Amino acid sequence: MKAYYWAILAALIWGVAPIVEKMGLAEISPLPGVFLRSMSVFAGGLVIAVFSPGVIKALAGYSMKSMIFICLGGVSASIIGSIFFYHALKYGEVSRVVPIGASFPLVSVILGVVFLNEGVTVSKVVGILFVMGGIYLLK
Repeated sequence: MKAYYWAILAALIWGVAPIVEKMGLAEISPLPGVFLRSMSVFAGGLVIAVFSPGVIKALAGYSMKSMIFICLGGVSASIIGSIFFYHALKYGEVSRVVPIGASFPLVSVILGVVFLNEGVTVSKVVGILFVMGGIYLLK
């Protein structure tokens, strides 16, 4: 149940973020917007390092492979994905762009089955169909 509440908090924050980003993109083009967002994330990382110095020390105990995967996830989601999302957000309606952009679990479920050998269940298939239906309706 603990994961459920953390996920709800994440959804609340992620629901607010596109609204303020769309407001910022009214005067800023997408690439400078992604740069600003990335710099603010970097600054947040520095705050974490300053107030939780054990975080930096803990990195020494992790494999390079794991750290590379985390970095690849950061670049793909925070940089590449943000560039695509900011272009969509700047030129589209937030009420259409956000749900379509937030359909990424569809991709994650499929890739989880293919690459992580996660099981296929009826509920996953139904969920995928609902997500695909929602994307179609927002087109």
